[in-house]
Amino acid sequence: MVEVTIDSIRVSLMSQHRVVILKDVDSERYLPIWIGPCEADAITIELQGVEVARPLTHDLLKSVITEMGGRVSHVLVNDLRNDTFYARIVMDVNGQRLEIDSRPSDAIALAVRVNAPIFVDEAVMEQASIVPEEGAEEEEADLSVFEDFVDTLDLDDLGED
Repeated sequence: MVEVTIDSIRVSLMSQHRVVILKDVDSERYLPIWIGPCEADAITIELQGVEVARPLTHDLLKSVITEMGGRVSHVLVNDLRNDTFYARIVMDVNGQRLEIDSRPSDAIALAVRVNAPIFVDEAVMEQASIVPEEGAEEEEADLSVFEDFVDTLDLDDLGED
């Protein structure tokens, strides 16, 4: 098993589809997983600490697990078949280890709520992960100078004489 963190959640400009990017904590491997907009929002809301008036589905699941005396040990993206990722929510309830089948997006949304680690099976990482090309970081660093310049601009005065 490979431990990963959530690197980012991105939106395709062309299709508006969402993708969560998981990063191997020990290397520069990234795993993109396409997810639905509701799940992307649920993950983002929790990561950004946004307060919601009523519990979302993943908040409800967290409450049910906690009230039943359970604890999520970790989540695992364990398989990739026919371009579909599969995951397991691994939890302990009353001294018993349970593994629940899940979509990766739901497992990740729950993991961020209960501070559980996220893992990916090594075979899945080998099959679907991406390693950035050499020099990609240098190109990004070159662009950061431009980003710093743009951040200093006062756009409120734009066009005024």
